Amino acid sequence: MTTAADHPSSATGPGSGKGSKQNSSIRFTVGKVDAGMTILLTEDHHLIEFPSLLLPKGVAAGSIVNISVNRDLEEEQHRRDEFWALQDEILDQFGKNPPKTPTLHVKSLTQSTCTLEWDQLVLNQASLRSLDVYKNGVKQGHAIANPFHVNQYKLQGLEINHEYSYYIEIKTSAGTLRSNEVKARTHTLDNLTGTNVCFGVFESDTALEECKRLIEEIGGKWTEEVGMETTHLLCHVQGGYNYEAALQQSIPIVRPEWLKACVEHKKLQAALPYYLHQPSSNAISSQDLQ
Repeated sequence: MTTAADHPSSATGPGSGKGSKQNSSIRFTVGKVDAGMTILLTEDHHLIEFPSLLLPKGVAAGSIVNISVNRDLEEEQHRRDEFWALQDEILDQFGKNPPKTPTLHVKSLTQSTCTLEWDQLVLNQASLRSLDVYKNGVKQGHAIANPFHVNQYKLQGLEINHEYSYYIEIKTSAGTLRSNEVKARTHTLDNLTGTNVCFGVFESDTALEECKRLIEEIGGKWTEEVGMETTHLLCHVQGGYNYEAALQQSIPIVRPEWLKACVEHKKLQAALPYYLHQPSSNAISSQDLQ
């Protein structure tokens, strides 16, 4: 933008531009000059405000100024090209590799619990906002806190020999994705294959090995450490890492006689009569009664 004061010969018409620049010049009469803005009047009595800093020095009320406005087509095209280049870059980075639909599995079942597991989430350039678990179409509790580090979820308090449907839903910066739906039926009392025990402190190695043999006989599993799938902790005395972990996770802590009773009756026995120490009524869970 250029200005010329008191030089009418500097005015140019709308068609005087050359090359890529289109010029137009308008003549104004200065009406009032302030520190910040100046009032300009056109020949057809239109009034506009114009920044005083852009006017030539010495301009005062009554001065005649010509203001030329130039359109730079070359710069417009350059900026347009930059804009679309950026759009293509964004598309290549974020638009061509959307997040993948999560895949859900049933990892384990018992008479009253179901442990779900999902494959490693593949989000590509998207960011994860939340992951929720649904049972029979109803969202369960709060969203999973760290779904990248914890890819399992345990549902408890289920009915014996009852079928449920499950799926997970992830919300990402690229949209919401729902996993496949899986159906699973909880075990009957005579199905002991879901039993997954861990061991605490035993009075002898012989008793420990006998329990390992019995759990394998009924088709169950045993692990060295307490985990999400642990259903019972077997031990003779209190103490030890597994004992403390079982207490924190409210896992029934029973004497080995519980396992022997399950094998003898060929069905799951209530844990409560075999507790190492009888819990208070407030601490009894559904697993204790089975």
